[in-house]
Amino acid sequence: MSYKRYHRAFGVYGIYVEDGKLLVINKNAGPYRNRFDLPGGGLEEGETLSEAMKREFLEETGFQIEIEENIGIKDFKLPWLWNGYTDVHHIAVYYSVRKIGGAIKLPEQIEGQDSLGAVWVSESDISKDNASPLLLKAFDWLKTKDFGIDADIYNEWKVLG
Repeated sequence: MSYKRYHRAFGVYGIYVEDGKLLVINKNAGPYRNRFDLPGGGLEEGETLSEAMKREFLEETGFQIEIEENIGIKDFKLPWLWNGYTDVHHIAVYYSVRKIGGAIKLPEQIEGQDSLGAVWVSESDISKDNASPLLLKAFDWLKTKDFGIDADIYNEWKVLG
């Protein structure tokens, strides 16, 4: 058995659907680099889950949102060689959100910004080759309204670029 060292990542992520399409971001860093992902991310010091969700969505998409519902938590494990770690254990809190203002705009490229901007995608636009596990699970949830109980494990994950 090989030794694994997990980086634990925790974040909040928004599912926003309009005209049958899901709003996603283009990632430029981390294990989902060069893939579509959900808007969202980690909490800043002292920030609540809902505050982080609203801030991350605005920073990454340009949309001000209202949270409709906490729809669940899902975790993912996948290989990612980074900073002495062999894998990532990503814990995601999912929210259903709706737009209350703003417009899609390119995010300011500040330190820690991992979004190159937002786009609309349909399920037929995404695959394991161009989407994060979080996004793949979001499309599953939109059909089934269920995340399942066990972690989604990707033993053969490839970080792009």
